[in-house]
Amino acid sequence: MTEGRSLLRLLAAAVLAFIAWPAAAEQAAFPIGYLEIAGDARYQTPRTYTGVRLKPRARPADGARLAIRESRIFARVANLAFTLERARARTAADLVAEIGRLQARSGVGFFLIDAEASVIDAVAEGTKARDLLLFNVSESSDSLRGARCRPHVMHVIPSHAMLTDALVQYLAARSWRRVLVLEGPLPADSALTRSFENSARRFGVRIVGRRDFVLGNDPRERERNNIALMTALGDYDVLFLADTDGEFGRYVPFQTSRPRPVAGTEGLIAGAWHWTWERHGAPQLNQRFDRLAGRRMGDADWAAWAAVRAIVEAAVRVKSADFRTVAAYLKSPDLVLDGYKGTRLGFRPWDNQLRQPILLHTHNAVVGRAPIA
Repeated sequence: MTEGRSLLRLLAAAVLAFIAWPAAAEQAAFPIGYLEIAGDARYQTPRTYTGVRLKPRARPADGARLAIRESRIFARVANLAFTLERARARTAADLVAEIGRLQARSGVGFFLIDAEASVIDAVAEGTKARDLLLFNVSESSDSLRGARCRPHVMHVIPSHAMLTDALVQYLAARSWRRVLVLEGPLPADSALTRSFENSARRFGVRIVGRRDFVLGNDPRERERNNIALMTALGDYDVLFLADTDGEFGRYVPFQTSRPRPVAGTEGLIAGAWHWTWERHGAPQLNQRFDRLAGRRMGDADWAAWAAVRAIVEAAVRVKSADFRTVAAYLKSPDLVLDGYKGTRLGFRPWDNQLRQPILLHTHNAVVGRAPIA
């Protein structure tokens, strides 16, 4: 009887405690904006006359979606509810208007932006007086980190300078110090070559020749469209190829006049991410992305994922949804971001570029990681 009464008292106490237990505080909303350009030419994959798709690209929003999904466990700790607010417009001016709408409606202060350099620059100019941060997830232009650097634009995707520095470090480590450069006709090809030239000077690699190529089979242009002829003059250790649209460069490996490795936009490529990266938990991240998106994770996908992860990490650490508090932590040396690359990641204070290792890969294998010890 005594035991029965004791049990009843314990049950009663438990019920009373449950009734008196304070209700969990409602999670504070923490929306993150995602901006993109409708009809972005970078995603309008050109086809050859045979219908072959060259360098197909997918919009990186899936990376952001994955990071939002993964943030749920962290959200409980900080009592925050992270969501993604996606907006698309045809011009930079319209994107600025979308930002104003999202700020007025949902109080969004952090925006990922997937656009080319001119659009990012225009959007940054149109929002320079506002309390917000823009996270560049797909544009590697050096000018955005240099002459057009903005204090409220954070760069998660590596710059061209970071990519070519990594590539040149690898070449120097292999003692491949004489380089022949083949450059395509596009402005992006020229920008990539300039970045490579700067990196070569920095790391003591010598450019022994430079050839401009054009696509075609006009016999009068043989010295500009015949790979064997273009690569026959002089000797070199490696060929650097700047062909961002891939129309010409895909024919270069194994058609050079000398048996030399190819690097740049074909052959050995420097990138933020690759689906074959096998260390530091990367396979698990790749598998989660594959299940969500039905495709392999690429550079911009990783950058969008990392941008959201950085925002979530900062908000969880300060346990606040206040823009200025979170932004201050994001820009501080206290930020510790795990990007599945084996190194602590954080933003440089002078140009807001995310410090990160660069993966050096072929089409189906990562063969190195820079900086190279």
